[in-house]
Amino acid sequence: MRIVVQAEDFDSGAEIKRLADQSNGVGAVNSFVGFVRDNNEDTHVGSLFLEHYPGMTEKQIQTILTEAEERWVVLSATVIHRVGELTPGEQIVFVGVASPHRGDAFDACEYIIDYLKTRATFWKKESTPDGFRWLETRQTDVDSADKWKQPEKS
Repeated sequence: MRIVVQAEDFDSGAEIKRLADQSNGVGAVNSFVGFVRDNNEDTHVGSLFLEHYPGMTEKQIQTILTEAEERWVVLSATVIHRVGELTPGEQIVFVGVASPHRGDAFDACEYIIDYLKTRATFWKKESTPDGFRWLETRQTDVDSADKWKQPEKS
């Protein structure tokens, strides 16, 4: 498992190749790349500034990856999340999962990004024509993550 929080951009093609090269048992690699949008809630976005709590953020991401490994067959996974000031069109996050089978790769990748959006400590501030505004977790992101909850054992 690889977790990187950095200001620098990343090469998603190289990351996918790194995952595929982990083992001859890899039958599928699923990946997600998120980008900074130029519009949010009908407001123009000039830039997005991301902060994190070093050490804690990586630990939270590791917990998410461990949970994914417990639910699906994951041979390897990578999360790269950028911090600092980013402009529209720039890559912000990469999630990649290598698995023997596509179903596990798809589900684990979606699970990881859903929980990154709701449980990893990143603070996001947008620059808009009206000034700066801090972003809160959207209900749609919470709803997406909630679908992964497992029923309580009785």
